[in-house]
Amino acid sequence: MVNLEWYRTFKEIYENGTLTKASIALYASQPGVSVHLNALEAYVGKKLFERTSRKMIPTEDGKFLYEYIIESLKKLEIAEQHFKKTTQEKNPSLNIGMCSEMFQLIIEPEIPKLDFDLVARFGAHTDLIKDLNNGILDLVITPKKQNEKRSLVEYIPFSKERIVLIAGNKTNTTQIQKHIKSNNLSNLEAELHQNIWYSSSNEMEHFRRFWFENFNKKPAFKPNYILPNITSIIRCLNNGKGLALVPDFLCQEQILKNEINLVWEGNVKTENTLYFASRTDLKYKKELNTIKNIFTSKMK
Repeated sequence: MVNLEWYRTFKEIYENGTLTKASIALYASQPGVSVHLNALEAYVGKKLFERTSRKMIPTEDGKFLYEYIIESLKKLEIAEQHFKKTTQEKNPSLNIGMCSEMFQLIIEPEIPKLDFDLVARFGAHTDLIKDLNNGILDLVITPKKQNEKRSLVEYIPFSKERIVLIAGNKTNTTQIQKHIKSNNLSNLEAELHQNIWYSSSNEMEHFRRFWFENFNKKPAFKPNYILPNITSIIRCLNNGKGLALVPDFLCQEQILKNEINLVWEGNVKTENTLYFASRTDLKYKKELNTIKNIFTSKMK
């Protein structure tokens, strides 16, 4: 008999592209994910993925199976979430989504003070908004507003994030500052190329946008170190050497402590508006406002 978890595992591998990312999404071990996939392939009698060193590429049979089961799995996830909500009336529960760095900085210190249950999910903004539309999440913090007709999701702007150039405090930025003051962008770009660069896989869009808006071209180099998240970047730069482009609110404390240096905000300021995206049919308005107030008090 087929195990429903095999299909869940198949879905996450299909959408995430690797066993490692799928295991993270499922809160499972990578060997366990492999076991589920192998069992499903044995059950259906077909190969569902081509295994490469970097990615799991779905076969035609895999694509067909995904299209056949995806809507049913989504409906099941929605049913599970609503069932939980209706059977736990004594203790309200809020399901929220955002980037992991924002959660660690803003929400994590406040969790012991909350008088309701909280389930946090991290991921790409498009995936989180999809879960919000499907009723799996109640609130998403996002820099991207989607305009959909007949949607039960409303977007309320509450703050802005500015992408800034920072450096470890042991980085020699003398020449960089010289070119910034003289507004010699050609020499500034050349000087920036000579340094060690950090970025993260989920922030490359900000990196490219800052570069294009200030130098009117795409960056002609690849960062030396691409890390899982911005928190890792800041820890690496803390009392070290190197440059990075990051949202300003994530590094304010380290700048005040002189652990890293603010180098340049750009001639053209690269900013994103941050939105509270929430469902209009949400039952727990009081709990939602508690989370919103935490953000607005910390991100003035």
